[in-house]
Amino acid sequence: MLDNKYNKVLTIILVIVAVAILIILGFWGYDIIRKRNIDKDTNQALTEFENVISKNKNKKKNNNNDTDNEIGNVELDQNLIVNQSASSTSSKSKLATQTYKGFTVSGKIEIPAIKLAYPVLDRATKSSIKVAVGISYGVGLNNVGNTVIMGHNFRDGTFFSNLKNLKNGDLIYITDLTGTKIKYTIYNMYTTSASDFDYAVRDTAGKREISLSTCTDDVQARLVIWAKED
Repeated sequence: MLDNKYNKVLTIILVIVAVAILIILGFWGYDIIRKRNIDKDTNQALTEFENVISKNKNKKKNNNNDTDNEIGNVELDQNLIVNQSASSTSSKSKLATQTYKGFTVSGKIEIPAIKLAYPVLDRATKSSIKVAVGISYGVGLNNVGNTVIMGHNFRDGTFFSNLKNLKNGDLIYITDLTGTKIKYTIYNMYTTSASDFDYAVRDTAGKREISLSTCTDDVQARLVIWAKED
């Protein structure tokens, strides 16, 4: 009788353990597949971003050549050249753009210390930061002032999950749509409440700066990183 009860209890325990193991393996497998898909999509997006940069650089080069030609021919018809220049400047000044999963790409972020490279989307929304990192506040990439880039902290290591492994002195590279790549150096890291916004509106004294923001592992606070242009 006791043996039967013992066997039943043991069977129940084994079933519970087996179910728990299956659940854990399921989450682990999901994380692996999800990260693999994100890495694949990200690599494709970054390749497309390089193509967009090439288009914009060629457009700038062609614009410069057109300007030189217009200056050289200015004596032929001054009014005609001026009118053509005004209309062509407005059309040619527009940069080639890129969309990624329905969101507009503003640039690229690279952090060599944690092997991070992602497109930076023009807005950090509930939907956009499920696929990449995005700008939540500021003057825009590589402009004078502070720009906040926000990303999720997922258990699979994607997006801003590994920011906690950075330290002061580590480098961040931001490339914008013109192809301009600027190096920023981390000089401040701390955790703060989700309601704290002082870091976003701080005075940069006329310098280019960025702030990275993500939730902590326990989702109770935010990790904030300040970096300034070298």
